[in-house]
Amino acid sequence: MPRPKCCRNVCGVPDKNYFKPRGIPISQLEEVVLRLDEYEAIRLADYEQLYQEEAAARMNISRQTFGRIIEAAHKKIADVLMNGKALKIEGGEVAFDETKPCGHGKGHRAKRDKQ
Repeated sequence: MPRPKCCRNVCGVPDKNYFKPRGIPISQLEEVVLRLDEYEAIRLADYEQLYQEEAAARMNISRQTFGRIIEAAHKKIADVLMNGKALKIEGGEVAFDETKPCGHGKGHRAKRDKQ
């Protein structure tokens, strides 16, 4: 029997959660759903530029699980971009972490330490 999934910590639900190609009616588009944990992984790794170890700790998951989540998210986003599909962000087993700032504001970006 598989191990039950843990709730993944996310900082919140994005206020813009649907994206589609311009000029194509929604009724003609295939939709890809990006789960909230996948969105959070993209935010932490690609936008905040955190290493996987730190991003995994913020989400309260292992680094290996984070790697699987970010890989699935990248594949879905590539599918949306390459095939002109709509992207909807919703769902997943998540817990909202109100103790850490989200960094959704304009211009906010964490920098990786240069060594």
